[in-house]
Amino acid sequence: MTLDATRAVVIVSGGAALSPFTTPDAIANQGMAAGSTDTYVRQGLLDAGFTVFTSPASMGGGPALEDTGFSGFSDPAITVPAELTVNCVGPIDDAGQRLANFLEYVNETFGITTFDLIGHSMGGLFSRASIHELTRRNSSLTVGSLATIGTPWQGSFAGDYSSGDVSIELADGDAVSEEILRQAKALFDEASEGAGEQVTYEFLNGTNGWNQRQIGMLDDIDVLLIGGDYLKRASGDPRMWPHDGLVSLSSALAQDVSPAVLPRRQEATFDGVHSIYFADALDLAWDKGLTWDPAVLERLVGHLSTAQARG
Repeated sequence: MTLDATRAVVIVSGGAALSPFTTPDAIANQGMAAGSTDTYVRQGLLDAGFTVFTSPASMGGGPALEDTGFSGFSDPAITVPAELTVNCVGPIDDAGQRLANFLEYVNETFGITTFDLIGHSMGGLFSRASIHELTRRNSSLTVGSLATIGTPWQGSFAGDYSSGDVSIELADGDAVSEEILRQAKALFDEASEGAGEQVTYEFLNGTNGWNQRQIGMLDDIDVLLIGGDYLKRASGDPRMWPHDGLVSLSSALAQDVSPAVLPRRQEATFDGVHSIYFADALDLAWDKGLTWDPAVLERLVGHLSTAQARG
């Protein structure tokens, strides 16, 4: 692959997921090189020949300095100001503004003019919001492609449960799924600064919802939708089943999203869970986490190679 020095991949982590700013050469010096979400896929894409950055994210929107939780990081080689850092528990459009600021910073500092965005979980929504924001700014920057991994395009059942739009009955008596709903609600109640309230079907995909306000934003962008279906229930309600531990397959594959919003789409389903956090909790190998799965990485490499060859 011939490397275009003005084109790069940017990985965007999701809700309540802390990540450091990394470049192809600069990482977090302690713990996970690029945080628990991004480390494996970042390294795999670098090994495949791509130029890769990870966008910083913190809870509250200050600089991304450390994550003291599960498989965290500290001592990043480079830190950037708060205005370039996504608040991973904040409103989607606010995250889009911060991410657009970050992309402009990468352009000014590293000369990148075209970005291939990979968003995990709500990072896919943050990425879409940044595309809208760059358009609003009449930016000269280009988004060449978008891949979303376990992204709640039409909301998360956890968000719907936390908002009271669905009941625990959605879990269909599955103890694991019931516990996921309870823990997600507790996290949203404790930590959300807007993200939890917005990751619902009604907010995202209801009449005149957020998705409808994105019409036209993806008209020229090839989008790859990746979903996980490790947790299955033959008779389960598709608002939840099958799911990856946090996002239903129907939402990850945007099955109810209008073609006017998403005209150029491909999709792929893997027998995986939302993240290594869920893999660990379910006593699974980490490669069952979608962003740590070699098969997902291979699919991303193919998607990016095609997009970059197209120019």
